[in-house]
Amino acid sequence: MGSLQRPDLPQNLMNIEAEFERKVAICDEMDEILDGSGGYEGETDSPSKIVMLLRRFLALQQRRAQSYTRLKRGFDDYMVSGVDSTYQQLCRQIAVEFNDCSKQVLEIESQLLCPNYFREDLAAILRSVQAQEKKKLHLTATFQVLKKTGRPSEGLVSHENCRFGKPAGHECVHIQTITEASGTEEAEAGADYENALREAIKGVQDAVTVINEHVEEVRYEIAAALEDS
Repeated sequence: MGSLQRPDLPQNLMNIEAEFERKVAICDEMDEILDGSGGYEGETDSPSKIVMLLRRFLALQQRRAQSYTRLKRGFDDYMVSGVDSTYQQLCRQIAVEFNDCSKQVLEIESQLLCPNYFREDLAAILRSVQAQEKKKLHLTATFQVLKKTGRPSEGLVSHENCRFGKPAGHECVHIQTITEASGTEEAEAGADYENALREAIKGVQDAVTVINEHVEEVRYEIAAALEDS
């Protein structure tokens, strides 16, 4: 069976990828979430319990960041190796991980709304983070699907039925004649692809910005509660 060849990505698309790598680092920098004392035993008053809940939320956000790191690394490996089964298995594992994190965040949100605390403001922050995390995951998946599919003009070309067996100087019997109409259609499809890629990148960037802002709000709330205690 012949080999598969794929042309290099155009420079503008490579620039888009570089921008994505630079601005949307999946493994975001995060401060230490738990202080050196560890555990939460002895925290019985409401402010301390709220701090406990918020620290638990930050720990879940760290788990999400670590999962994104795994997902990105696995996708990069897939783009090199082309082994789809390993990548799909990783996606299933990540889906389970994110589902568990979401359930726990919902539990924290519910506890913050209990009569003993009734911190609707904090519950709203967690609710917003949940929505942005859902958006971020969806758009990250969209980005990866687009990259897997590739630009329309970069489809894989099989050389199985080539007239010549040697790598150099051969001509494939199945190469289509390029017409003006097909060239225009291909250019339009390529533009749609790059627009979709940009939209996914921009959407992830926006979600990350909102999430980080909310995380800072939570950290500020923890610091304020500890200062007052």
